[in-house]
Amino acid sequence: MTLNTHQVSYYMTQRKKGVTQHISAMKAGISVRSGRRIEKDQWSKTGNRHWRTRKDPLEAVWDIELVPLLKERPALMPTTLLEMLQDKYPGQYPGSLRRTMQRRVRECKLQYGAEQEVMFRQLHQPGLRGLSDFTRKAGNETGHAANCYCPMMKPA
Repeated sequence: MTLNTHQVSYYMTQRKKGVTQHISAMKAGISVRSGRRIEKDQWSKTGNRHWRTRKDPLEAVWDIELVPLLKERPALMPTTLLEMLQDKYPGQYPGSLRRTMQRRVRECKLQYGAEQEVMFRQLHQPGLRGLSDFTRKAGNETGHAANCYCPMMKPA
């Protein structure tokens, strides 16, 4: 069984807390031997594949027919496009391609569709930046000693 990054990080967190190898490995759900490999940095990091695992079912029609159609009419739904393909090429495109079509149409709309308005939410927490001056001037005297401010709110 291969190690995932969550197991490795949990194991290392436990080891940094001072827990033994054996207990850390049990908590992370790995063997003690794998724990030793992690500490020696000899564990294999598995990553995402950069290659396709199966043939693309829409390869023949995607760039030629569907992308130009989506550029022309961006409001078309993926199920409509799949039904169109099923009518045009009977038996070649099953209904199980619906989710694949939905993903492809979403990506196509992001790539070729109309630009969306960018909005940045601004969260103002109450009291975080409240600039208030709860003071009043004692009188209208002038001079250095007379510029005394008496606070309106006195601490208890």
